[in-house]
Amino acid sequence: MRYLGIDYGARRIGLALSDEKGEFAFPNATVPNDGSTIDRIGKICVKEGVQEIVIGDTRAGNEGENVITKEAEDFAELLSKHTRLVVHRVREAWSSMEASRFAPKGKEHDDAAAAAIILQRYLDTLPR
Repeated sequence: MRYLGIDYGARRIGLALSDEKGEFAFPNATVPNDGSTIDRIGKICVKEGVQEIVIGDTRAGNEGENVITKEAEDFAELLSKHTRLVVHRVREAWSSMEASRFAPKGKEHDDAAAAAIILQRYLDTLPR
């Protein structure tokens, strides 16, 4: 089963795809968060044969909401309606920090890499 991972941001959204078996996540792209984002992600889902979506839960480490939580939750709901796919929420705490540890010099902030970390966290919870 192929999954799409999302690192939601107010300006940019990182995307990652799993392999066809749904075992490994790979950074895919970073897209602007604008009026075309939902449609663009929907087209990627169709093209890549995505069957489920995983989006980072933006809540703070103490489970409290932050300034972007409501926006990200609304986005996830709209995306689910548009694509007719299940959207799972996964803790994203520290995913950008973790991605930066493995990034090449000068590319420390990579939203697609953060999306891959979020997606891999989810994939690692699935039974094999």
